[in-house]
Amino acid sequence: MSLPDGHPLKTRLTEMLGMPTPIIQTGMGWVATPELVAGACNAGAFGFLAAAALPLPDVEKAIARTKELTDRPFGVNFLMDAPGAEEIVQMILANRVRAAGYNRAPSPALITKLKDGGVLCIPTCGAPRHVQKAEKLGADAVVVQGGEGGGHTGAIATSLQISACADAVKIPVIAAGGFKDGRGLVAAIARGAAGIAMGTRFLMTAESPVPESTTERYVSAGLNDVIVTSEIDGLPQRVIMNELVRDLEGKSGLAQLLFAFQNAMEFRKISGASLLDLLRSGLAMRRKEKLTRSQMLLAANAPMLAKRAMRDGDPVGGYLPSGSVAGVIDDRPTCEELVSRIMEEAQEALQRLQLR
Repeated sequence: MSLPDGHPLKTRLTEMLGMPTPIIQTGMGWVATPELVAGACNAGAFGFLAAAALPLPDVEKAIARTKELTDRPFGVNFLMDAPGAEEIVQMILANRVRAAGYNRAPSPALITKLKDGGVLCIPTCGAPRHVQKAEKLGADAVVVQGGEGGGHTGAIATSLQISACADAVKIPVIAAGGFKDGRGLVAAIARGAAGIAMGTRFLMTAESPVPESTTERYVSAGLNDVIVTSEIDGLPQRVIMNELVRDLEGKSGLAQLLFAFQNAMEFRKISGASLLDLLRSGLAMRRKEKLTRSQMLLAANAPMLAKRAMRDGDPVGGYLPSGSVAGVIDDRPTCEELVSRIMEEAQEALQRLQLR
């Protein structure tokens, strides 16, 4: 899958990451496992391993396993304000991982350490001012997520977000939110992006670890079933409506906080983080994102509720983060089939536009 110099699909992103396609698989918690990351990379995309919810010993094991499954470059996605962030940076450096992905609360010290070690820094942002800040802090490229994206999201449409952010910075912008095919890839490049990042579309592939019981909810979802709610952790998230969301909408404020505390204790057991570590992380997030005390406590919900659906196969008691594209996806191809199809569709779109 080699593109000639000057080809519209051979962008600054493909050259920077050393990959043949301008497609990124995002670091979805509990979903972006070594098997999915390697599948995406072997297919010609660039995969990000999800490290945010893993215990520290498992992060290093996951990096090693990914390197066993692919000889292509990949990235690791983590939270810079979470317990163990410095240790994860050391693992990234020691294993010569190509790129680091992160979002909230970027740490200038950790970014400097990564860059000094030759690691590309590729954060995710949701507004032009955040993209500009990321560039000033040393980002080499930035994933820009529009409102159609899954998980935490904003209200600005991806089509407007891409152009505004591409005009605001000199580094490559990667479009995220609502992408699934080659026509979307060409549209993103036309708006100034250097490529696209996809989460939901890779979640719905053969290499994805998501159990069939949960995947069926994604396949059967229509466009009207993918909604934005603040009930999960106090911040707007795009999800597939299910029994959990309906139940949370009916809980009192006190009941929601008790529910969040129970989930925080469960996450502490799995992650190995101490109560003090969780408190420090929560306070850092509250300060950076200007959260209320209630929102800070509710944030403990997300990791465990996602695990129930994505890892344990419980789409009723867990939550289903999803981009709006889930409403128009009804298949589960291999990563190789997906990436090849996207590139073929993009070539056809370019030919219709008489650009290639």
